[in-house]
Amino acid sequence: MTNAQIIFNASVELMETGIIKGTGRFFEFIDDAGNAHKLEEPEALHTYATWQELGRQVKRGEKCRAKIQIWKYSKGGKKSEDIDAAADGESDEGGRCFMKTAFFFTYDQTEEYKPRKK
Repeated sequence: MTNAQIIFNASVELMETGIIKGTGRFFEFIDDAGNAHKLEEPEALHTYATWQELGRQVKRGEKCRAKIQIWKYSKGGKKSEDIDAAADGESDEGGRCFMKTAFFFTYDQTEEYKPRKK
């Protein structure tokens, strides 16, 4: 399962329990049995870093709305023989992925990012 799927599934569960709100937009989906269902889209959940990329700053003192286990990708350290093999084009990208708890915030927990003047 991808991070997007993990976050969406967690968002739906959080919305159903009342922790986050819905957007008021609905979409239809068909389950495995072929039945059509209508579901409200949950509000956006993003990490601190993602909100900053979107030009928003998490407000001081805000606590995360959700802790979700997502995949974290990292590049592995290269050994000398790996470097030689990479130079020959024989090895593929090293690295690993593992589950890590990430902290998610909603839009109402952020404010417009105002960079400090020097």
